[in-house]
Amino acid sequence: MYIRMNLILPLLCTLLLTTAISAADPVVFNARTAHGGKWSDAQTWEGGRKPQAGDFVQVRAGHVVTYDVNSDVALRMLHVAGKLTFSREVSTLLDVGLIKVEPGETTTEDGFDCHDAAPAPQAGVAIPVLEIGTLASPIPAGVKATIRLRQFKGTNAETLPAIIACGGRWDVHGAPMKRTWLKLAAPAKVGDVSVRVDEQVSDWHVGDRIIITTSEAPAIESGTTFQIKSRGRQKPIGTEERVITAVEASVLTLDRPLEKAHRSEGMMRCEVANLSRNVVIESAEPAGTRGHTMYHRDSSGGISYAEFRHLGKEGVLGKYSIHFHLVRDTMRGSGVLGASIWDSHNRWVTVHGTDHLLIRDCVGYQSRGHGFFLEDATEQWNVLDRNLAVQSFGNVALPKQVLSFDPNDGAGFWWANGRNTFTRNVACENDHYGFHFQIAKTPDFNPVLRVRSPDGKVAERDVRTLPFMRFEDNESHSNGLFEFRFGDEEHGSVHGDREYPFIVRNLRAWAAHYAIRPNMQFFLLEGLRVQDAAFGIYHPDYDAHVYRDIAFHNITSEPINGGHDELSLPYGDFTYDGLIFADCTLKNDPLVQLTAIGPKPGLVAHFRGLKLTNSTSGSSVVDFGGGPRTKKTEHPVSYYFHDSPVPRVASAQVKDADKSSAFPQLLAPMDDLPPATLITSIHVEGTKCTVRGVSHDNGEIVTVSVNGLPATITTQQAGVADWSITLDPPADSRYLAKATDLAGNVELMTREVAHQSR
Repeated sequence: MYIRMNLILPLLCTLLLTTAISAADPVVFNARTAHGGKWSDAQTWEGGRKPQAGDFVQVRAGHVVTYDVNSDVALRMLHVAGKLTFSREVSTLLDVGLIKVEPGETTTEDGFDCHDAAPAPQAGVAIPVLEIGTLASPIPAGVKATIRLRQFKGTNAETLPAIIACGGRWDVHGAPMKRTWLKLAAPAKVGDVSVRVDEQVSDWHVGDRIIITTSEAPAIESGTTFQIKSRGRQKPIGTEERVITAVEASVLTLDRPLEKAHRSEGMMRCEVANLSRNVVIESAEPAGTRGHTMYHRDSSGGISYAEFRHLGKEGVLGKYSIHFHLVRDTMRGSGVLGASIWDSHNRWVTVHGTDHLLIRDCVGYQSRGHGFFLEDATEQWNVLDRNLAVQSFGNVALPKQVLSFDPNDGAGFWWANGRNTFTRNVACENDHYGFHFQIAKTPDFNPVLRVRSPDGKVAERDVRTLPFMRFEDNESHSNGLFEFRFGDEEHGSVHGDREYPFIVRNLRAWAAHYAIRPNMQFFLLEGLRVQDAAFGIYHPDYDAHVYRDIAFHNITSEPINGGHDELSLPYGDFTYDGLIFADCTLKNDPLVQLTAIGPKPGLVAHFRGLKLTNSTSGSSVVDFGGGPRTKKTEHPVSYYFHDSPVPRVASAQVKDADKSSAFPQLLAPMDDLPPATLITSIHVEGTKCTVRGVSHDNGEIVTVSVNGLPATITTQQAGVADWSITLDPPADSRYLAKATDLAGNVELMTREVAHQSR
C-alpha cells in the first residue's frame, strides 16, 4: 500500500504538538513566513504551505504580511515577530487560540507571561506589530475585521485563549464615531418603537446593537439586600437592549417596542449607547472558556472604536477583557478610545500598575465584578473622560488580589489612588456603586507605596493622603446602593489637609438610594444636584468639610445625615454655603439632620444660604435625628445659621449667627501641582507633522508646547484640554510636550516621544 508521507507527516507533527507541548516549552512552528506578502498567497509561506487548522504560525521578523482572509479555520497559535496588518479593503476573520506580539524567533504558548528569552526592544530595531487599523488609517466603515479567540483542548484554560502584546505594537482601530453614547432628547414610553437622542448620529447604522439605560431607582429590600450570594444580577433590570432598524437624523427606530419607560427631563435623562463596532475581538464560545487581552510593559499601540465582547475569565486574577499590565508609563498617551466592552466575565478595562493612559468615550455594559478598574493603588495621572458604565454585577473577590479589602461587589468605576482624573463619566445600574474610591490599611496591605511624584522622582508615600487630580462633572443614577462613595470606614485614615483637600465638583445623582458618602478628612464638595433619592449626603465623615452650592429635589428620607459611622457623629467642624431644598416631603426626619454631641468638645458647624421651596418635614426643618443618642449631653456641638431664620429646634446649641460668629474658611486650597500631558497621536503627511494630545490638571490649562512651539488648545472641559499643533518634523524625530496651568505651574514630568516607536 502506497502512503503519501508528505501528507501524513505534517498531520502527525500537529497531533504531537497538540498533545505534548507545555506552556513553558518553546513552540515548534509548522507554518512560517518565507517573506512578506498576502496571507492568502501560498508563496508567502515556507514550502508554499499556507496555515491550516491547529497550526502554530509565525510571522517572522522583517516580514510584513497582510491578513486578507475570512476563515473560521482555527489556528492554535500565532506568533507575530514581524508585522501582521489586517486588510482595509476586504472583511476578515481570524480564529485563533493565542496571538503573541513578541520579538524573537522563539516564544512559548503562555497566554499571560512573556517569553523570558525574548529580546528587549532596542532603539532603531523594528518591533513586532499586530495592526488592525491605525489611528490615522482605521479599518473603514463597510469593512469588518474580527478576531475570534478559541480554546484548544489540552491547553491552559486559565491563561488561554488570549491576545498578548509583549514589547510589540498592537493597534486596534475601527471606524471612528462622533459619539458612542448620548442622552435621550425626549422621554421614551412603554410601547415606543423609536427613541430620539440629543445629537444626530450619521455614523450609527441599521443593525447596530444599542442599549437604553434605566431611569428606575434601585429596588431596596430589608435584611440581606446587599449580600451577593451568586454571580450576576438577581433583581430585575431596567436597561433594555435593542437593534436599530432605521436611522433618521437623531431618531432611531427599534426592532421591537420598549417594555419600560425611560426618562428625559431636566438632569434626569437616560443614556442611549451603541455597542456595535466594525472591529471585533470576541470569544468563540462565550458559554465555555473565554479569552482575554493584555498589554505588557514596553508595548505600544492602542485601541479605538473596537468592540470587545464575551471576554474575561470569571474569578481569575489578571484575565480581563482589556488589561494594561504593569506598564507604568511606557505606554504614556496610549489608551482606549470609543470602544464598547460588553458581556464581560471579568472587568471592562483594567489599568494595573500603569500611568498616563487616556480612557475616553467608552461604553462598558455588563461585567462580573467592577467595570472600569484601577487595580493596585499605584496608578496615577490616568484620564477617564466621558465613559459610560452600565451593569457591573457583584462578584466574589479574586484570588490573590493585591487589595484584599476590595470585595469586588460591582462598581462602575473603582480606584484606590486619588491622583487620577475622572470627568464627564456616567454610571448606571451597577450592583453596588456608581463610583467607588476605596483605600484602606489592613493587616496584609500597607498603603505606603513607592509612587512617582510630580517631578518624576519615585518615593514612598501613603497613598491615602493623595487628593484627587480631578473629579468633576460626573453623573450617577439607578445604582444598587451608592452613587458616589469615597474613602474608608476608619475616621481620618483617608485625608488631605487644609491646603490639599480632596475636591469634588459638579456631581449629579438621581433615581438613587444613597447619593454620596464622603468618608475622608479635609473635603470640599462644590456643586451637587440630587433628585429623586432616599438619602442625599449620607454618613459624612465631618472633619474640615466644606459644602457649597448643594441642591436636593424630592428627597424622601434624609437629605443630610448627621455624621459618620453608626453614631452619626461629626468629628470636626464643617460648613454648608448655599443649601436648597425643593419638593422634599419627609414624614419623620428633618431636612437638615443634626447631632447633639461630638467625640470631643468645641465642634462647630455653620450654615448659610438655606432655601426651601415646597419642602416640609414631619419633625422640623432643622432638628436632631437618630433616636436615643440625642439625649446625651457631653461635648455638645454648636450650630450657627447665617442669613436665614432657624426653625424651632430643641437645643440651646442651635442659634442664629451673630456678628461674633463669622462664617469660617475651613480650607485654603492651594495649587502647586503641575499639569500632566499625553501625546495621543503623531501623523506625518508630506513635509509637515501634526501632533495631538491631551493635558489635564487640577486647575485650568493655559499653554501647551511641543518642541518649544505653542500648540492650540481646541477644547477644554473640567481641566482636561485637547490640543494640536502642526510643525516641521524634527531631525531627530523626537517630540517633547509640556503644559502650564493658570496658577503658573510648569509641567516637570514632560512627555517625550520618538515617533518611530509609535
